[in-house]
Amino acid sequence: MNPAELGFGAAWRVLRHVPRPVAGLGFEAGGDLAARRGGAGVARLRANLARVVPGLAGAELDRLVRAAMRSYARYWNEAFRLPALQPGTIHAGMHGAATGIGPGIAAMQAGRGVVYALPHAGNWDVAGVYILEEMRRHGLPAEMTTVVERLEPESVFRRFVSYRESLGFEIVAQDDGRAAHLALTRRLRAGGLVCLVSDRDLTGGGVEVGFFGESVRFPSGPASLAALTGAALYPVGPYFLPRGRWGVTVLPEIPVPDRAAVRKATQELASAFEELIAAHPADWHMLQELTR
Repeated sequence: MNPAELGFGAAWRVLRHVPRPVAGLGFEAGGDLAARRGGAGVARLRANLARVVPGLAGAELDRLVRAAMRSYARYWNEAFRLPALQPGTIHAGMHGAATGIGPGIAAMQAGRGVVYALPHAGNWDVAGVYILEEMRRHGLPAEMTTVVERLEPESVFRRFVSYRESLGFEIVAQDDGRAAHLALTRRLRAGGLVCLVSDRDLTGGGVEVGFFGESVRFPSGPASLAALTGAALYPVGPYFLPRGRWGVTVLPEIPVPDRAAVRKATQELASAFEELIAAHPADWHMLQELTR
């Protein structure tokens, strides 16, 4: 068995039994250590955050990077513990801190599909579980489809697929283009929900947008799916709150009436992400270079 698979498997088995405060302190310390050691990922995070908060430098930027690495460590701690939590418990942990959910629920109740597009921020898995629970409470099938990047080795990828399936998500691999397209369009045409992490273009076929003062490429998939199926496209921003709670903000729908509107809608999505990320910069876990 691959060492990475052994490590992830052990974490999923063991950490759910460790008291939450103890595990939290351990992962927080790990985030601090990673920030001090630096490395390519931390350097890239620092550069990305410097664009989010212009003019921040020196010790102030160091503090933001450390907070961001603590946030990233919290994501991993929660990822290993989430399968042991009931959806109602997760829903309660976001109660009163979820805004803008109503229009998407109303769209699905009217039989219209919904695309939620979000950056790598906060705990996107928790946000997904919360939204599924909201759907269930409004009489909708608690189902959604999402696309994930294929990880190496394959054994670790399979574990992550199993993890997210245990949360109630239908998972399709990003590199299986035809299967992904069919699963996503089927879900949307049935009036269901698709959630897509959308702040990096992994296919090379994205749209050039302005994003925090730079020209980068964003995936056109969210807007293209909305144009193709008539679904409503919403920008979504998950974030962390103290004491083990979470928040999520859903911004107003971005109209995509037809294929000709995809490029404009993708820029509007990038601008919406700027707003969401700037509100909680430490919770944007972008340790990679933005796609150019």
